[in-house]
Amino acid sequence: MSVAKRQLPRLIRFSGRPSLSLQLTAIGLAITLIFLGIAILAPVFQTWGWIQNPTESLINPIHDPPSLKYLFGTTRQGYDVFSRTLYGTQAALQVVVLATAFGLIIGVPLGLVSGYLGGKLDRILLFFMDTIYTLPGLLLSVTLAFVVGRGILNAAIAISIAYIPQYYRVVRNHTVSVKTELFVEAAQAMGASTGRILTRYLFFNVVQSVPVLFTLNAADAILTLGGLGFLGLGLPEETPEWGHDLRLALEALPTGVWWTALFPGLGMTLMVVGLSLLGEGLNEFINPRLRRDSWSQTPP
Repeated sequence: MSVAKRQLPRLIRFSGRPSLSLQLTAIGLAITLIFLGIAILAPVFQTWGWIQNPTESLINPIHDPPSLKYLFGTTRQGYDVFSRTLYGTQAALQVVVLATAFGLIIGVPLGLVSGYLGGKLDRILLFFMDTIYTLPGLLLSVTLAFVVGRGILNAAIAISIAYIPQYYRVVRNHTVSVKTELFVEAAQAMGASTGRILTRYLFFNVVQSVPVLFTLNAADAILTLGGLGFLGLGLPEETPEWGHDLRLALEALPTGVWWTALFPGLGMTLMVVGLSLLGEGLNEFINPRLRRDSWSQTPP
């Protein structure tokens, strides 16, 4: 008597030799979860006395190298680099989540409405979004940061302006192709309202690529926030932020003080790598056919 084997879902069905893409996805997920844990637990560590208050200066020796007492050393202002690097994770995640959420909340509905209704509204929105999309994202963020000023919410708004056209284009193009399917035409023939068609029949069929775009935009938003902080346009000076700390570290770098630039830069790099690997892995799971087609069309 043979016993039928249960088939596991593809997302959790791992073979003895997982593919390189799966391994990289696992690495990206692990890195992202580590940084998320650091952002959540940093205030707890400060309460327990394990790390210093990152906003208190002149309480430590100046430019003290890494040691058992100061794991990442100290800055010219007397800040503890270890505590500021950990709290920089918290600031980065707050801005990144808000920025990508703003782009998603605005871009996805506009893409749905524009792709489904078409006509003059679609042409106007498409022209406007393409105009924004052709401009460099960092330039747009810097320009808007001048207008709205510093702060977590203001920085998120300044960064999100470059992501709205990306969500719009992806969702709009998928909506244009899906709205001609038979199930949509059947809903129209049965008298379903526009809002019902958009929310029930189209939304879940056109947002498959949005999680991938969300993670990749999050990685880009970290670099953009670092650029704003380096230019002095990101968060307030008293807020621990990697880009601002790198800007302060440049003054001491020629004198051999390397630790004030290494650890914030390393934190930013690792977080970007983790989110990028996670986004590529999601793309492999969500759009496997698109990945295979792109490889098959690559010339030898």
